[in-house]
Amino acid sequence: MVKGRLEAFSDGVIAIIITIMVLEIKVPHGTNLAALRPLIPVFISYLLSFIYLGIYWNNHHHLLQAIRYVNGRILWANLHLLFWLSLIPFVTGWMGENHFATIPVVFYGAVLLFSAIAYFILTRTLISVHGSDSTLAMAVGRDFKGKISLVFYAVAIPLAFLNSWLACVLYILVAVIWLIPDLRIEKTLTS
Repeated sequence: MVKGRLEAFSDGVIAIIITIMVLEIKVPHGTNLAALRPLIPVFISYLLSFIYLGIYWNNHHHLLQAIRYVNGRILWANLHLLFWLSLIPFVTGWMGENHFATIPVVFYGAVLLFSAIAYFILTRTLISVHGSDSTLAMAVGRDFKGKISLVFYAVAIPLAFLNSWLACVLYILVAVIWLIPDLRIEKTLTS
């Protein structure tokens, strides 16, 4: 099967997820700057989630550039990733509306963790279908960033029960790690 439909579908789902998130930000009833103050935690959680979705979209694009075709296993692995990403608007809103309270921060971390696991599964499925000597396999290599992200999420979730702000710092740290451009696939494709 050609990969174009998978790319288009995934792009559309991620665009809808981002749209849902922004629509959850309620317009204040006041007309002065003080009316925006209660929205600060909501906007911060939105910003973090927007960055995460952008990172997933960007890296998903790179993954699909390194493959030739898709099959049923890849379609299901991709749907698994999109399922977890589709929960981001819910946990984003819950965390922001409740000013980063413990349980919403735990659930936010759980969705990030399961999204990362799903991305890892998708990557491994793509490599298993295209071969361990494929362009993607060479580009991904040992996948240090992916593995360290899983560790940070696994640490942040229980840490949230002690201090939800420290857990959020770890979530931000993972986003920063992924914001630094990862050119492995691009380098492999051009060489």
